[in-house]
Amino acid sequence: MNDDVRSGFTRRDFIRQTTAAAAAAVILTHTDKLACADPAAKSRVVLVRDEFVLDPEGKIDASLLGLMLDNAVTRLLNVPSPLSAWKKLVQPADVVGVKTNIWRPLPTPKELEQHIHKRLLEIGLENRNISFDDQGVLDNPVFKRATALINARPMRSHHWCGVSGCIKNMIMFAPYPPDYHNDSCADLAKLFQLPLVKNKTRPHILVLLTPLYHGKGPHHFQKQYTWQYKGLLVSQDPVAADAVGLKILEAKRRQVFQNDEPFIVSPKHIRLADERHHLGNAKMENIELIKLGWGEGILI
Repeated sequence: MNDDVRSGFTRRDFIRQTTAAAAAAVILTHTDKLACADPAAKSRVVLVRDEFVLDPEGKIDASLLGLMLDNAVTRLLNVPSPLSAWKKLVQPADVVGVKTNIWRPLPTPKELEQHIHKRLLEIGLENRNISFDDQGVLDNPVFKRATALINARPMRSHHWCGVSGCIKNMIMFAPYPPDYHNDSCADLAKLFQLPLVKNKTRPHILVLLTPLYHGKGPHHFQKQYTWQYKGLLVSQDPVAADAVGLKILEAKRRQVFQNDEPFIVSPKHIRLADERHHLGNAKMENIELIKLGWGEGILI
């Protein structure tokens, strides 16, 4: 699909482009079901990129990152404005836990957290009903009573499951995370049946600003295996988001290694989340991929 919004467009330009399409679209209602709940429906994934969201040293332009997320959720739900999109995802009466990732080399960007927090307040949530957490979710009083979860984390290669994305980010809700490490973490999709998670996640934000595409060992990180992709993937379906992210990482590996170099551990949990657990769609033919913004080096 051709790029829909090019870097430099204003939010007003974007809204004007999408209003006509929104009028004819089926608007998703406020529901706990994933976008792929209907087996016959495709899962919508929005990929948004901006050439200038990072400077050469990797510093994030917070305003551009916020605009990227606004454009993505607006197009995801086919509504005329970012606030109307967020109102489809959560309601003022909700208690919202934002599940982040604090892995030191590649954490969920604070700038992204701040923009999500701003939008939640703007649609009427009380500050006491919003919390951002990762490893402490089981003891966090807001997460214990949460009615909605927002899943936001960077994508990277991973020692236990090949790649770590939206599906893997729920592992801190497990009472004992190693229970999910067997067979290359094949059954990570079961995390979405845990009481604190089930039917609550909306949306999933997979950060691809500087993804990590290769490494060896349990805590591997070498900056040389990251690159400035300058993107976000946003979806109601964690499987589809991870599947698209995986395609991008695989394409980068082919570009660098000059062959189809497999991950040291197979990221089969994404495929099995679809085929075994029916959590979402992992096959590209069952995913509606919408591309917004900067197209150079898109890899998909």
